[in-house]
Amino acid sequence: MNYQGQALTVTTDDGIAELQFDLKGESVNKFNSLTLGELKEAVAELYGTPGISGLLLTSAKNVFVVGADITEFTNWFDVPSAEFAAHIVDIHGVFSALEDLPFPTVAVINGFALGGGFEATLACDYRVMSTKAQVGLPEVKLGLFPGWGGTIRLPRLIGLDNAIEWIGLGRQQRPDDALKIGAVDAVVEPALLKDAARGILSLCLDGKLDYKNKRREKLEPIRLNEVERIMAFTTAEAYIAAKAGVHYPAPSIALKAMKKHAAMPRDEAGEVEAAAFAEVFKTEAARSLIGIFLNDQALKRDARKYAGQARSIESAAVVGAGIMGGGIAYQTAYKGIPIVMKDIDSDAVDLGLGEASKLLAKRVERGQIKPAQMGEVLNRINPTLDYADVRHADIVVEAVVENESVKKTVLKELEDIVGEGTIIATNTSTISIDKLATSLTNKDRFCGMHFFNPVHVMPLVEVIRGTHTSEGTVATTVEFARSIGKNPIVVNDCPGFFVNRVLFPYLNAFELLVRDGADIIQIDRAMENFGWPMGPAYLLDVVGIDTAHHAAAVLAQGYPDRMQLDFKTSATLMYESGRLGQKSGSGYYRYEQDRKGKPRKVADDAAMELLAQVGAGRNEFSDEEIVARMMFPMCIETVRCVEENVVDSPAAADMGLIWGVGFPPFRGGALRYIDSIGIDSLCELADRYASLGNAYQVTEGLRTMSATGKKFFD
Repeated sequence: MNYQGQALTVTTDDGIAELQFDLKGESVNKFNSLTLGELKEAVAELYGTPGISGLLLTSAKNVFVVGADITEFTNWFDVPSAEFAAHIVDIHGVFSALEDLPFPTVAVINGFALGGGFEATLACDYRVMSTKAQVGLPEVKLGLFPGWGGTIRLPRLIGLDNAIEWIGLGRQQRPDDALKIGAVDAVVEPALLKDAARGILSLCLDGKLDYKNKRREKLEPIRLNEVERIMAFTTAEAYIAAKAGVHYPAPSIALKAMKKHAAMPRDEAGEVEAAAFAEVFKTEAARSLIGIFLNDQALKRDARKYAGQARSIESAAVVGAGIMGGGIAYQTAYKGIPIVMKDIDSDAVDLGLGEASKLLAKRVERGQIKPAQMGEVLNRINPTLDYADVRHADIVVEAVVENESVKKTVLKELEDIVGEGTIIATNTSTISIDKLATSLTNKDRFCGMHFFNPVHVMPLVEVIRGTHTSEGTVATTVEFARSIGKNPIVVNDCPGFFVNRVLFPYLNAFELLVRDGADIIQIDRAMENFGWPMGPAYLLDVVGIDTAHHAAAVLAQGYPDRMQLDFKTSATLMYESGRLGQKSGSGYYRYEQDRKGKPRKVADDAAMELLAQVGAGRNEFSDEEIVARMMFPMCIETVRCVEENVVDSPAAADMGLIWGVGFPPFRGGALRYIDSIGIDSLCELADRYASLGNAYQVTEGLRTMSATGKKFFD
């Protein structure tokens, strides 16, 4: 044994050294400070050990290295950029020392080699990859770019155009794609990895492979003349700008660094890359996206805590077919759980089955599944008109029309039919779980399970705990949601639950702006520029103005002090005029089919004439004021939900908004957005907009946080 650490070991056999990653106490290898420190020590040990003729870089786990330990990144957010850049240069030194070893090196990629893990393999002379492995540089998804030599070595290996695409898009790459462009040198079956890697070392030692020349390519400037470099970067700048957009600066900063260091040797280029990495690390997008990653990991850990209390779900049922029921049936069956889809109307059953078939057909068309797999999924869906078929399900999701009396009737019928251990969940977006529970005898096995439309796209499910809901019911429902590929957050019962409760103050803010004479097209544009996937008027059209009208009434009743508007709203006018949005062909906009048959919105004079009845005339607003007035009440209502324990953490609140309504990810969620603008600033806005009503008033808890300098995410 040449070296024994907590993260890696070095052993030697017949002149061939093996540096093996095996981080103790972790299921995967990752580059934390421990691993980086031990890598530096182990490489130094290799330099001092005589008789070594080659090195294999391997992993003892079923992955190679999944990347850097993101939890340690937060330690550097408030460190000066120059100090952080110096830290990155130190890491460059470790990787460069590995690259400069006086004998050939081969990375043995047995599983995921991502981010810093893949960058470590790039410091080797050759890479052998398992047919089951994946490689890639996904850092842009965290608002970063590969900063441990990735922007230097990769273009010199696979060409500038390919490297820009890999770095700018952050996709994981399959073995055949990586081999095709030279990112790896061989792809073999897992059992043959070590032999193939040793074979490459033998060819190097026999002089049949010139590893020194191959290494030299990574140490020298990119082999393009000045004109070729200018053309390549000019083309790439437009491509990256179109793909990334203005809110995600990492790809553009990476490209700027690559352009600057393309004509430099490795070590000089490393200084440029480190400075650029320190720059991108300080962006608000990076802080927010890293925060989202950490929130996501925290919620997954929380969800796993329920596993010990959860019962196994072997079969499911959905009562109420149609588009929503069909979506739930599709999602459940696609994830391998048999499901009964029941309705009283054969047309609704056909519609639900058709929805599932359509979604599966699209997967076949895209090559994601084979036709035989489509048949297998459809066979797991049992369409029926008979309640008896629901009897033996482990969980039943009621998804009938959003009407309290209808739901109560169906829920009582279900309780009389299913077994005592069956969980009954209601897919409702607004109706109180405790109110619906009054129709049941065994209230402890009843909860809410709020899916978002379209089910197959939206990742969030709200699991709503009623007053009488047992923890076992919550745990099993959470596990069911996870098993069908959804991200559950547990919410305590209240009008609108969490997502709709915080969404409607935002939509009411839109109504106040329209009343005060703002132009809906400007409002939509301002909020889309802020980062929302669509503005509020367009959102109402997509959701359905009838649906929004009903939900608004529920929320107004639940929170009359701040959600009851004292004027006739634009949405009410649209609803009364039969303009229900996309579903009716008109709402705030008119809808036409594009060349692909999808609805395309166009401005509509008739809508504008209708909107003129709401306000007292046209007024000018800056985009900044529109954003402030729109975002303020949503942020405050999110704070209220945390303070009232509707959700159990700021992380759950922010992730619920990102997963449920498309809150701009680069802003991190409503609470992280408050942190970024400052609680003091929010309190000042409350004073400025006091005349707009209680929805614009901050809580006492926020004023206390402001006085004590606290944040939601320290």
